[in-house]
Amino acid sequence: MEPINQRKLDHIQIVSGDSAVDRKRFYFDRIHLTHRALPELNLADVDPSVEFLGKKLSFPLLISSMTGGADKELIRINRNLAIAAEAEGVALAVGSQRVFLSDEAARASFELRDRAPNTVLLGNLGAVQLNYELGFADCEAAVAVLDADGLYLHLNPLQEAVQPEGDTDFSGLKSKIAEVAGKLRKPVIIKEVGAGISAEDVEHLLSAGIKHIDVAGSGGTSWSMVESRRSGEPELGELFKDWGIPTPLALKKMKPYAHEVELIASGGIRNGIDMVKSMVLGASLCGIARPFLTPAMESAEAVQAVIRRFKREFITAMFLLGAGSADKIKGREELILDEHWN
Repeated sequence: MEPINQRKLDHIQIVSGDSAVDRKRFYFDRIHLTHRALPELNLADVDPSVEFLGKKLSFPLLISSMTGGADKELIRINRNLAIAAEAEGVALAVGSQRVFLSDEAARASFELRDRAPNTVLLGNLGAVQLNYELGFADCEAAVAVLDADGLYLHLNPLQEAVQPEGDTDFSGLKSKIAEVAGKLRKPVIIKEVGAGISAEDVEHLLSAGIKHIDVAGSGGTSWSMVESRRSGEPELGELFKDWGIPTPLALKKMKPYAHEVELIASGGIRNGIDMVKSMVLGASLCGIARPFLTPAMESAEAVQAVIRRFKREFITAMFLLGAGSADKIKGREELILDEHWN
């Protein structure tokens, strides 16, 4: 088996079977919203739909990047996620597609447009690979195989630093990201993988022409911990297990850039209330991954059941804020009653 395929399988087995890699920091619980005892709304009339990349979604959920590869289980997971995303009208981002560029058998895990003909699909490559073997043609190929609406270029310096076979040359990436963003005919979205995006990072990314950012803060799955489980020297990954900017704080740091960049919130979002809080802090979309992994290993229907639960929670929270539509909560920090970060 190709080394990248084996690493994909290792990741799936660790994330699904080791509860310690989900840090469960519950940072969103420190934010309290203003309850409306008199919401002046009919719950049945609450409209949670949003538009992202020119397509309407039933509510602002992105099934965030997880996997892809040649193994039958990886192919089944992505197909189940795609079928469920289409059925429920939510977005889907695939895991890193570098594997199919070196192993043609992995292509099937990313050929998903026939299973999700209408909804938002996002491709995904590691930005650091632009300093290694990948170039612009590979970015085009990643978009083409998925018929994607956009391309994630993910930044993961902590994961690569801890990973036994990590690629750690992150020098000069801004100019290469700018080149891809300037030439690709689909939006390029920059994301972290669980350690957050800082204001200084945003300044660099804006100058590179990036208009969409997934803050992907800390609080949920720790890829430092995941890689520690694959290492013969796990101490480094364990030490950095909670390194990074908590997702709510990362979103708050983005406020000065609200009119320049569209934000996706991910990292430790575990229910519909967390999603609403993310939107109050300025996010347009909320990425969730781990809660969908085990259901995706079962069936598309199991994934749909989780999506519906999140949607009901999201609508209920909107109702209790007196918000009849999603635009009534986005960026509305005055809805925050109190915050406890000490």
